[in-house]
Amino acid sequence: MGDSSEEKKPQVFDITSLDTYDLLALFISVLSAQAWQHLGLRVKPGTDKIEEDLERAGTAIDCISFMVEKLKPRLTEEELNRLTSMTADLKMNFARVSLKR
Repeated sequence: MGDSSEEKKPQVFDITSLDTYDLLALFISVLSAQAWQHLGLRVKPGTDKIEEDLERAGTAIDCISFMVEKLKPRLTEEELNRLTSMTADLKMNFARVSLKR
């Protein structure tokens, strides 16, 4: 049995080692989660609060659209359909939430 000094340390992953296109896919995923939160349609992690910030939501959605467009030539039809649908959902919900103001 190992002593406490030999406990496993959490592994740190250096995201800069990822390929540019893999990073874009990761950023799309993170920005999507942020956009839903900023639209006030998901609870902010670590809290039980809904916080609406349409300026940040719009920025996240615009960046997602741009990155999807850049990735388009490298995506399968299925991946492109999924990302296009996700972006359309975000845009429609942005418009819906904006109209309520």
